[in-house]
Amino acid sequence: MILIRCVIKLILIHKNALIAFIMSFALMLSANDFAEKQILIVKNSQQTESKLRFQNDNLVFANEETENRVSCHKVLAVFVVGDTSISTVLLRKARQHGISFFLLNRNLESYAEILSSAEGNYLLRQKQYTFLSELSAAKKLVANKALNQLMLLRGAGKIADYDLGIFAKIENANTDKELLGLEGSVTKKFFQSYFKEIDWYRRLPRAKVDVNNLLLDIGYTMMLNYIDSLLHLFGFDVYKGFYHKLFFKRKSLSCDIVEPFRCIIDKQLLKSFNLKQIDLKDFTHRQGKYAVSYDKSTKYMRIFFEVIMDHKDDIYQYIYHFYRYMNGSEPEFPEFKLK
Repeated sequence: MILIRCVIKLILIHKNALIAFIMSFALMLSANDFAEKQILIVKNSQQTESKLRFQNDNLVFANEETENRVSCHKVLAVFVVGDTSISTVLLRKARQHGISFFLLNRNLESYAEILSSAEGNYLLRQKQYTFLSELSAAKKLVANKALNQLMLLRGAGKIADYDLGIFAKIENANTDKELLGLEGSVTKKFFQSYFKEIDWYRRLPRAKVDVNNLLLDIGYTMMLNYIDSLLHLFGFDVYKGFYHKLFFKRKSLSCDIVEPFRCIIDKQLLKSFNLKQIDLKDFTHRQGKYAVSYDKSTKYMRIFFEVIMDHKDDIYQYIYHFYRYMNGSEPEFPEFKLK
């Protein structure tokens, strides 16, 4: 196995649009693997029937309105969002060409994976299991999250409400428990200040006590699901984290990596309120819990889906550099800076 630098064109297929984004990527590939690869994200419309198939060594995506194709020799992975028709022939040929498939529902949760080159990346997982710098990496992660919260407050003109001494406290934390306490404290204050204008109560994950908490749950879950799929693509064991510790059925590494990106969802929630995109009439309230009306669920998933797709290059770059960091190819833990 040798390290080959690949250029990946990240392609989003959405109705009639085919939008390409170019980014650098590195994978442990054999010398016979392809030097240039693409990742396809196929978003299916609920109104039209779509199909994925192979034709003359091309991967073809077709619906009632259009047809797009790409050479299977240039595809590394396909993310299918929503319902589409696939066949055993498609899956067999995908395996032959080393193409991984990820099947995601409309909130980006992966319900099936057909993995290829990365599934046997035991060297990466061995380094995960023997990682000795967990507290140091966790500090970088929490500091990155706090920095992005600071950027949001600065953009909202609320910088005076932020404890700038938090970064020194994070750096000087001696235990995971102390670090968790610092993160919880600074995040609580951030929510109170940043969401003040939208009648913020307090953060209660999965409790659905108000519309704000419900929408944050939706956005955070979609971001977590997307990151989880990308970590699988690289070959990580998503259950072995370094900040969130091992817990039954918890994807601790996915929970770790989502932390610096929560600010994207926070910003989008406030923006959507300010743009009047959120209508309280779209929600129901039963037995102390809020829910999105069935006919409005797509509207709110689209709000968060689109902002996640707007940052897909940033997410890829972060996980790519995290991959290299864990392999010892880069000395510094990666950082995501909200723009």
